[in-house]
Amino acid sequence: MPVRIVKPTSPGRRNLSIDTFSDITKTEPHKALTVMLRRFAGRNAQGRITVRHRVGGAQRYYRLVDFKQDKFDIAGTVESIEYDPYRTSRIALVRYADNEYRYIIAPHGLKVGDMVVSSLSAVPPKLGNRMPLKYIPVGQGVFNIELKPKTKGVLARSAGNTAKLMAVEGGFAQLELPSGEARRVPEDAAATIGQVSNPDRRLITWGKAGRMYHKGRRPSVRGKAMNPVDHPHGGGEGLSPIGLKHPKTPWGKPALGVKTRKRGKWSEALIIKRRK
Repeated sequence: MPVRIVKPTSPGRRNLSIDTFSDITKTEPHKALTVMLRRFAGRNAQGRITVRHRVGGAQRYYRLVDFKQDKFDIAGTVESIEYDPYRTSRIALVRYADNEYRYIIAPHGLKVGDMVVSSLSAVPPKLGNRMPLKYIPVGQGVFNIELKPKTKGVLARSAGNTAKLMAVEGGFAQLELPSGEARRVPEDAAATIGQVSNPDRRLITWGKAGRMYHKGRRPSVRGKAMNPVDHPHGGGEGLSPIGLKHPKTPWGKPALGVKTRKRGKWSEALIIKRRK
């Protein structure tokens, strides 16, 4: 996915870059696999904003992506590579031998006409194939990884992400995740071979607030730019520092780098090394 830098015809377009969508082979989604999600723009049942910096954004259809890929031992043919407005990666429309269509997260390098298969036993470790971790060669990059067998993939699903399989021993597979965290996952948990598509997305410069508004994000104002009545960081003359022992949220709780993971969580024993 090449990224194109536009001409600076206005201050908002200076240093702005856009996706060329050259890897997209079909513009309209498969209608049977789309639904319209209701959007609340950060408001609760009473209409009050409970989550800041949210807005309705552009209207879009949600694609029903198959994260389980539980159609085992039936080969599917990639019909198209499509854009998904609800995720950073591309999705692939797969038609199986029984003429059922499903969307999957497209691995980087997957092309129209390629065959993919999901299995609970060993299958060739080819791009896009899915199988339990115990059958995948050590050192292979994987994505869309299950935390528990026969559930659905939850790890390494964002654009360009891939986890490295380090070892398989004692009923667990050791993975190095994109965050740098090393953790153990049951060896019967499934994963897909390859790297998530659209790795160049990190190179996009959004450029102006309007593009973020279409994505559903409203502008965020610094606390130190507010008045003391509005934020603990507010007040002072000019570019004043925070002036507190530690940064706080508008409601007085610790913020900016505070660890939020619950102590003694059940998965603590499965983490070998913390993320970077």
